[in-house]
Amino acid sequence: MRLDDVAFRYHRRGPWVLRDVTLSLPAGSVTEVTGRNGAGKSTLLRLVAGLRAPRRGSVRDRPSRVGYAPERFPVDQPFTVRAYLGHMAAIRRVPEDVIGTWAERLGFEHLLDVRLPELSKGSAQKVGLAQALMDDPGLLILDEPFAGLDAATRDILPELIAGRAADGATVVISDHQRCIEALPGIDRLQVSGGTVARLAPGEDPDTPRLTVLEVVVPESDADTAETKLRADGYTVRRPGP
Repeated sequence: MRLDDVAFRYHRRGPWVLRDVTLSLPAGSVTEVTGRNGAGKSTLLRLVAGLRAPRRGSVRDRPSRVGYAPERFPVDQPFTVRAYLGHMAAIRRVPEDVIGTWAERLGFEHLLDVRLPELSKGSAQKVGLAQALMDDPGLLILDEPFAGLDAATRDILPELIAGRAADGATVVISDHQRCIEALPGIDRLQVSGGTVARLAPGEDPDTPRLTVLEVVVPESDADTAETKLRADGYTVRRPGP
């Protein structure tokens, strides 16, 4: 799927959260979205999932089956875990026995008859993952899926993610916990200042990118300007004669 010149803001006169985003998300790929809190990572994931429509630009070739697990699963619902997942299975038109399958794989069989508002954060996260994965989506979007998970589930989730990609799905994930760093061939996008940039292999997203800025000053002020820039921590190179 592709995003072409996508821009988004929440209100008609509000600030742009994302601008001029153009990128491709191939089938069979795993893409990690990085960036500081508030940079727009979750907004980008919702645009990819189709939960938000861009104000400008277009999103094309989105797979028909989309699985999305938000950062915070909405537990304020009057269902047990079993009833909620049964409802989602009916909507997705998958056999109801997938509930037991995913409950076993993610380790929450003992919670199936517990009401959603009574779940811990980690248990609610497992339910959110189960509903996202239950119909083998062609596009899987996970927003901070490792937050609050127990160690056993945290260990198996990268394998599940890699398995979906191996089956041809497009996987997009944000992960502050850095639990998917070891996955081979992972792509990384950095959201910063309203823009989205693809990181080079091995590039640390926490290391600021460098650019060259040409500063023109009167010759008599050159030494003073150089001294001040160096004092502020910048590298200064003077052109040769």
